[in-house]
Amino acid sequence: MANTRAYAATSPTSGMAPYSFDRRALRPDDVAIEIDYCGVCHSDLHTVENDWGGSQYPVVPGHEIIGRVTAVGQDVTRYQPGDLVGVGCMVDSCRTCSACDSGLEQYCIEGSTMTYGSLDRHDGTVTHGGYSENIVVSDRFVVRVPENLDPASAAPLLCAGITTYSPLKHFKVGKGHKVGVLGMGGLGHMGVKLAKAMGAEVTIFTRSESKVAEAKKQGADHVIISTDKAQMKAAADSFDFLLDTIPVAHDLNPYLKCLKYDGTHILVGLLTPVEPALQAGLLVTKRRVVAGSLIGGMPETQEMLDFCAEHNITCDVEMLDIRNINEAYERLKKSDVKYRFVIDMDTLKQG
Repeated sequence: MANTRAYAATSPTSGMAPYSFDRRALRPDDVAIEIDYCGVCHSDLHTVENDWGGSQYPVVPGHEIIGRVTAVGQDVTRYQPGDLVGVGCMVDSCRTCSACDSGLEQYCIEGSTMTYGSLDRHDGTVTHGGYSENIVVSDRFVVRVPENLDPASAAPLLCAGITTYSPLKHFKVGKGHKVGVLGMGGLGHMGVKLAKAMGAEVTIFTRSESKVAEAKKQGADHVIISTDKAQMKAAADSFDFLLDTIPVAHDLNPYLKCLKYDGTHILVGLLTPVEPALQAGLLVTKRRVVAGSLIGGMPETQEMLDFCAEHNITCDVEMLDIRNINEAYERLKKSDVKYRFVIDMDTLKQG
């Protein structure tokens, strides 16, 4: 009999439903984890519905995983049963290339192995994620969760948190910098909290007047309505960094005008072509930079969790019964969540 209960999609149109499969036996460097909470990322929905192409079915999503260690392989010394740990977007990489040697496994030259929907590098099976009772992962890709963090609201830190922390840290954002955060969703609200904790002055760019009060509640110092031409003109040449969390195609040019010379526009939400085209003059005449960033490596992910524990930062979450995952996906399409669904995995055992 299959040893792990889960929820999976069997086709792009099937929706999510109960599913069972076998987790592998422990390898020498493996950690077995009983999952307590799993965040719901928009990429879960994209993968389930094959929006990006290449999805392999059945797919068990979930890469914002918090749980307790239940067993370890014979070579594991860093973890022991009972430890509170997390698993994020990756479960393996080549471990030998220059990126992996630098603790940047997300940029593995051979390509990192994703927590779900990837081929296991050792046995060729398809990886299954955190919408399940348990997971087995190499200890290199497990992080320790500080006990003072609420585990449910810490789960999205394994994706939304590290996705925003990594570029802020890489570009050395700190006191004296002015940072604009584009978008007010799961990534955006984390960007505000982290940039503020790093000492920056933070402004939210939003299209909606209705989000002004919420942006201030999240800690933003200022709010700019991006559809207001007067406000955008007044913001010209003001910002050191723009953290762009908007996940759909949008015009970067008006935002580029808001950067100082040597300013950097960092894309973390957009994976599709930039449309309309960039006006190169906006870059050349001010030595502005358009950059991108992908999650973070394992050392940096641990650093991010420790930083969040020190500054009491977690994600704003809505708890979810896994039996309602299809309804949650429909709400996700409408951006009807503040700001991340988190599945209570006890509800899997109940159903």
